[in-house]
Amino acid sequence: MTEKKRIGLREVRALKPGETIWDTTVVGFHARRQQGMAVTYSVFYRTKEGRQRWQKIGRHGAPWTPEKAREEALRILGIVADGADPAAEKRATRELTTVAELCDAYLADATAGRVLTRSKEPKKTSTLTIDKGRVERHIKPLLGSLAVSAVTRDDVECFLHDVAEGRTAGKTKSAKKRGLARVTGGRTAATRAVGLLGAIFTYSVRRRLRPDNPVHGVERFADRKRERRLSDDEYAALGIALRQAEADGVWPAAIAAARFLAFTGWRSGEVLGLQRSDVDLARRTAILVDTKTGRSIRPLAHAACDVLRTLPGNGNGTISNRRLIFNAASPPSPSLFAGIECGP
Repeated sequence: MTEKKRIGLREVRALKPGETIWDTTVVGFHARRQQGMAVTYSVFYRTKEGRQRWQKIGRHGAPWTPEKAREEALRILGIVADGADPAAEKRATRELTTVAELCDAYLADATAGRVLTRSKEPKKTSTLTIDKGRVERHIKPLLGSLAVSAVTRDDVECFLHDVAEGRTAGKTKSAKKRGLARVTGGRTAATRAVGLLGAIFTYSVRRRLRPDNPVHGVERFADRKRERRLSDDEYAALGIALRQAEADGVWPAAIAAARFLAFTGWRSGEVLGLQRSDVDLARRTAILVDTKTGRSIRPLAHAACDVLRTLPGNGNGTISNRRLIFNAASPPSPSLFAGIECGP
């Protein structure tokens, strides 16, 4: 039997086994008596996608009186109005009980493009590879078995110092075939691992797995970025090595890539992903649309331009409209240095 009334103590006490009463003031709020004496408050709603959901509020009795349960129903409906799905999130909360499971969910959503960076863009593949390494080599070994809701700031501080002191140091298998990664730990590794941990717990707060981020307020070591440049002697040694490589018949595109890196100081990923349409030799500039800092216009030294002109397909000192060919025996490639790692 189902009826509609404003739910109060009298109506709850009058419910018979199997009966449900729907509230007339808050649409979707209802109370149901099971076959025994227990009465349960719940709220029914539809998501923005039209899915039907039932969210259990709790059993009648302290603290759930009809008025308290009605207030909770209004709160849940407010969350639904903002586009969330509390029932689905509650189910996900039950499924993600440990930090290891949370990390796996975070990486899965990041890989699918559902976790955005500060620039509101999905994480790059190279960044995801680094994140996975930090999760597997630092976070899971030290914190993976802890419950998501149980992690405290003290736990994070211990994690920071454990990584800094080399507790997770060792050798692990990398993603490459027969690859081996040497994990050394240290202060920089600890700072960056805690930075990722903070992002993972921000994700957990957004998914309502816990109300706060335990990483907030943890003091980290300074993130020492690499500032060292090659000395004049080292540049000279590099030049000698590259000339010897040419004499030994090393793949020309690989040598060109090494020279271009030395002349520009770019990241290796920026060089390997450089598109032909990005380069304007006449103006000695390159436009990189997708870098870690967004769109970037880079000036090119004469020496860097000379390297590009030596590549096949760049006759007459210009880059042709066709895709560049690094090697007369290799097929056209969309990037200037594509395939260097697996070239002949």
